[in-house]
Formats: sequence, C-alpha cells, structure tokens
Amino acid sequence: MATISIEDLDRIKEEQTRKRDLTLNGKRVGITVHKGTCGIASGADEVWGKLFELLKEKGQSEDAYRIMHTGCVGFCGMEPIVSVELPGESPVRYRRVDPAKMEQILDGHVLGGEVQEKHVLDEDEDPFFKGQEFVVLRNRGRMDPESIDDYIAFGGYRGLHKALTQMEPADIVENVLKSGIRGRGGAGFPTGMKWKFAMMAKGDTKFVLCNADEGDPGAYMDRSVLESDPHSVVEGMAIAAKAIGSSQGYIYCRAEYPIAVTTLQKAIEAAREYGLLGENIFGTGFSFNVDMYVGAGAFVCGEETALMASVEGKRGNPRPRPPFPANQGLWNKPTILNNVETLSNIPNIIREGADWYEAIGYEKSRGTKVFALTGAVKNVGLVEVPMGTSLRDIVYVIGGGIPNKRKFKAVQMGGPSGGCLPEDQLDCPTDYEAITKAGAIMGSGGMIVMDDTTCMVDMARFFMDFCQEESCGKCTPCREGTKQILNILERLTKGEGVPEDIDTLEELSHIIRDSALCGLGQTAPNPVLSTLRYFRHEYEAHIHEKICPAHACVELVKFDIDEEKCTMCGLCFRACPVDAISWEKKQPAKLDKEICVKCMSCIAACRFDAIS
Repeated sequence: MATISIEDLDRIKEEQTRKRDLTLNGKRVGITVHKGTCGIASGADEVWGKLFELLKEKGQSEDAYRIMHTGCVGFCGMEPIVSVELPGESPVRYRRVDPAKMEQILDGHVLGGEVQEKHVLDEDEDPFFKGQEFVVLRNRGRMDPESIDDYIAFGGYRGLHKALTQMEPADIVENVLKSGIRGRGGAGFPTGMKWKFAMMAKGDTKFVLCNADEGDPGAYMDRSVLESDPHSVVEGMAIAAKAIGSSQGYIYCRAEYPIAVTTLQKAIEAAREYGLLGENIFGTGFSFNVDMYVGAGAFVCGEETALMASVEGKRGNPRPRPPFPANQGLWNKPTILNNVETLSNIPNIIREGADWYEAIGYEKSRGTKVFALTGAVKNVGLVEVPMGTSLRDIVYVIGGGIPNKRKFKAVQMGGPSGGCLPEDQLDCPTDYEAITKAGAIMGSGGMIVMDDTTCMVDMARFFMDFCQEESCGKCTPCREGTKQILNILERLTKGEGVPEDIDTLEELSHIIRDSALCGLGQTAPNPVLSTLRYFRHEYEAHIHEKICPAHACVELVKFDIDEEKCTMCGLCFRACPVDAISWEKKQPAKLDKEICVKCMSCIAACRFDAIS
C-alpha cells in the first residue's frame, strides 16, 4: 500500500483477531513452537519437524490448526518450549520438549484434550516469572516475529501514528525526557537529552542509528528482542527520526546473529511494503527509511564512534569526543545512537504516555531493565524487572538460587568491563548510581552468577584477556596497559606472583581508567578493581601461599583422595583419561600424582567431595 492510515491499522488488527479466533471455521487448536536461538540450540527445529511429521502420520490436516513459531519466551533453561491453546482455554506451555514429548502432547492434549501436567511450565506459579514486569518483552512468545500483521494486532505502529499526527518533534523529545528513560546500552545517559541535542543541532541531514552489536560474553538481551519483536525497534527508530528531523536510519547488527539479521531484514521489507517506512508515512509528509549494516563482530564497534566509523566503511576505531555525535556523528552529520532495548521502549512511551513509564522504576532509574541471567544459577534466562529490584531477588527468587548446594560467591555485571559484586552487596538495587557505587556497572544487562568454585583472580584474568584481545589498539593505555595487567594475572594464576603485583595492578588500572580513549579502555580495569576491592584475600593467597582457595587454578592445585569420604564407587577411576587413578571394588581409589595431569575430570565426576 502506498500510504497507510489509522483505518488500515484498525482493519489489519480486526482481520488478525479473526484469524486468531480459535472457533473460526469450526474447532481449531493453536500450536506454537518457540524458536529463538536458545530454543533452536536446544532442539526446537527437531520438535518443529516432528510436529508436522506426527500430524501427517495421524491423518491430521495442517489447516485444522493454527501452527506458528515465535521467539524466546525468556525461560531459556526450559527450552525447547511448546504452547498449546484449545478453543476457549488459556494457552498451556510445555517445557523441555523433545520429539518424544511432542508426540505425548499431541496425543494427550491436542487430540485427547487432557493437559500433560508433568511437562507443564506454569507461568502463574513458577517463581521465575514472579516479580517480572514485561515492557520490552511484552510480545514475547505470543506473536510471529515475521508477521507485521501480528505486530499491528498487538498495538504496533500506533505509537508512530500518534507521534506523526498528534505531536511536534519537541513534544516527542519532551515525552521521552519526562519518562526518565536512560540509555540501556551501558552508560545510562538520558535518552531524551541525547535526542534534544540532536534536534537542536543545525543541519539538513541527520541520522538515527540502532546499536545491535551486542558483544558481552553471556549477554543476549538485544538478540532476543530482534528475533522476537523486530518491528518494535523499527517503530522506535521512526519515532526518533521524527523527533530529530532525520530521514535515514541504520541498524548495525553483528554477523554472529544470523536469525536476528534475517528477521530484521524481513521486518524492514514488510514495513516498507505497508508504507510504514519510505515516503509520506501516514500521509503526513514525513519520510524515513532504514537499512541494515552487518558488522564483523569487533567488540569495540559497540562504542558509538567506532560503530559509526565502521558504517562509513572505515576501520572500527573510536575517536575523541567532543565533538559529540549529536552534533557531528555519522559522516560528520548530527546523529543519535541508541541500542535495541532503548528503542524498543519508545513506542510504549509514546503510546501509553510518559507518566505511565515514569511510574515504573526507582529514583533516577525509571522503567524496566532486561538482564541475561546466566552462570551458576538454577533458572537461566532473560529477566525483565522494574528498575530498583534487588540483586538478591533476581538471583534467589527469579533465578532460583545456586544449584548443586554450592554457595553464592559473586555476580558479575556489565560485561567484560563490568565488576564482580559479593554476597554483602546482593541487596543493592538495580539502579545506575547504586551499581556504580558498589563497584560494577549496569552495562547492557549481562548478569553472570558465580559460586564458590570460581576463582576471582582467574575470573579477572578471563575478562582482561577478552578486553585485551578486543582492544582496537589505537590508544596506548588500552593497548599496552591491558596487556601488562593480563601478564600479571596470568603469573598469579600460575603461582608466580610477587607481593608488589597487587600495587602494580591497582596503579595500572587507575591509569588506564583515567587515560584510555574510549569506554572500552576506560572500563576494562573494572573486573580487576572490583575483585581487588572485595576478594583481595584471594590475590594474597595466590601470591603469598601459592594456593588457589577456589581450587580452580590448575597449576596451584595438588590433588588428594580423602579415603574417609571416598564411597568406593569408581566414578573418578572411570573419568580419569590418563589412568592416574587406580581402583578396585570395595576399595578406596588411589591417585598417582606423578601421572596426574590435573585435568579436573575426577573432581567433576566425584559426587561426594572426596577429592580435595
């Protein structure tokens, strides 16, 4: 359609509602397979294929069902997830479905009408979903991400219509400012302030950029939104374009997200076809288009000026600021850059109003925040909570606590340049200022939980290795400083540290933090500084006693089998790849330390802590 109208949105919503009416054309059953990256990695494609195979085997016509796939529902640890919706009944979600369970669900629930209780994922009762509030993830698992009609049926593009037909650019900016939303990409700069600077900047050509270059280890918030709800980002960009006077936008997405890239491209094409991108949108005379730019995966390209250099076809190196992008950004034109989560919030803020959004949250941190909860926690997945929710509630209520009867040790926040917070900081609220004061950063939302088997010195080494590897090399503090810190940390994990190393680590960290060119270098020392702040005793043990208290640094570990704890089960004997363990039935296992290569296989196999 050339020019879309609000009447067209109403008509599409009505048509889509009729299609979803399960009593339409007789009895119809809805079957949904959730096929985000996490679901596919767990076997969702096999379940999807098995579903159609079973329908054919049982003589069932596919037309008799409403079958679709969606993105992740958030509870990644329970994938693959399948939803079944009988006419007049609420959807029932099934967890950890494999092809065999799919047949049970089809026979028992779809054809037999009996819910298979033992496989049900109950969102009303499961602690994982309690305490969450869905704004960004509002459409999780309930719509086809490749269907623009589905998005419109759930209120999509109404925010854009309101922004174009009822609001001036200054009104849009004022609403975003009043809502209190801050950039969800890491620094937490007020989004409305950034937009205001760009709106006031002189120039006929301005750009809107979406940063989808999510590179933090263990973080996948943006990927999930792009795979599940891509139109929310496209709509958010169009509203931003109206606010600052832009006619062109770019989405910068990393190539490692193939499903997200494909889904986004389809969303952009569909929006163009419907006249929601392109010329004269909603007949208002406003024109805006969006193009994709696929990045090669450099972590530094998550920094805004490096990202812009990459879009321009240059090497992705950051540049000094000022001038700031709002005045001189992409091709030296006024530019705003927001990440996926920030832009996905915008349609809701415009549609529901700034007061609605501002009412959610905590002090200077308004709205909700999406976290990727991973590591040593029972419930792994995407978590969206009101700002101000305590880390303790996220880890122990939503996350279900620490598995295998281990003890909590730390939670790492903010990605590789974040910080590690110990147990006495678990009551810290998820607030930008509070998290920074505690020694970490909010970052884009990665949250890695660690138990007492984690060595904090080795953890600092791991993240420093990542930052050093991903440094663009442009500035000396980051290029050389991170390398020197990494060298010291590697020596410590080998038992080769000296007492002066702690002072050297602190000195180098402060120098890099104060003098590096961009945010990557400035925050790279955070894992070192936070672990020195809270776990200095582990550094001292590595240096003075030449031991690793967590028994994780292999070169500092000496293995012994405690015969009193040994249950004579032989599991360690079977696990050892070099025959360093001897064992006979009804006899304690014995370890030959000369042969042992310290591979940790016996530790992993022993269920009784008999190997120390």
